[in-house]
Amino acid sequence: MDIFWNHAECLNYMFAGNIISGLVYLSPLKTFWRIVKKRSTENFSSIPYILTLMNAILWIYYGITKPDSFLIATINGFGAAAQIVYILIFLVFISPRMRARTALLVGLLDVGLAAAAILFTHFMLQGDVRIDVVGFICDCSGMLAYASPLAAMKTVITTKSVEFMPFLLTFSTLLNGGFWTLYALLAKDFLVGVPNGIGFLLGIAQLILYGIYHRYRPLKKVTDNLEDGLQNDPLIPASDFVS
Repeated sequence: MDIFWNHAECLNYMFAGNIISGLVYLSPLKTFWRIVKKRSTENFSSIPYILTLMNAILWIYYGITKPDSFLIATINGFGAAAQIVYILIFLVFISPRMRARTALLVGLLDVGLAAAAILFTHFMLQGDVRIDVVGFICDCSGMLAYASPLAAMKTVITTKSVEFMPFLLTFSTLLNGGFWTLYALLAKDFLVGVPNGIGFLLGIAQLILYGIYHRYRPLKKVTDNLEDGLQNDPLIPASDFVS
């Protein structure tokens, strides 16, 4: 396998992976078009986009820090820009009660935590140690980003409807996780393999859940009760931090 896995083919594979990752970043467009048209975020959660933005920022830094990893930086730069747009739309159309809490979460994770990680590794570490530590931090944030749809899966089970777990996002996440897991196996890159392997497994779980509930119609009373509950629940329930 290593005979055929030369540098050029590795770059070609990464380029193809960037196309798939780009489709993942664009897959929520239909959801946000619905939010803009209805002028409401309904039961859609902002958590996946907040965590994905933090993850993209850290991977940009990893791509800049590690030699020959410019493709990692560029695709995550595109992803970060997309998440910023999505989060701004959320902040415009989310209920006033949740707007401040969502903005606080953005400040803590996407600004505070990401900046702290970058500044610490930049000034305190050097060389390969810095690359390894940044990669480990990216792995942790990547696992959080992949785990964030657990909140949507909980909503699916509660309402018996996949209305708020879009199929395109679910399928593209599965495809992206599987593609980069295969890359990690071929390139023997453990740092890329761990979060994407977990994402691939979670994507399978979401797809199975979609197959079970896609024919169900939600009970309006259950959906209304859930929406009322989401107004008072914390943005990230303690049970969602599985990692």
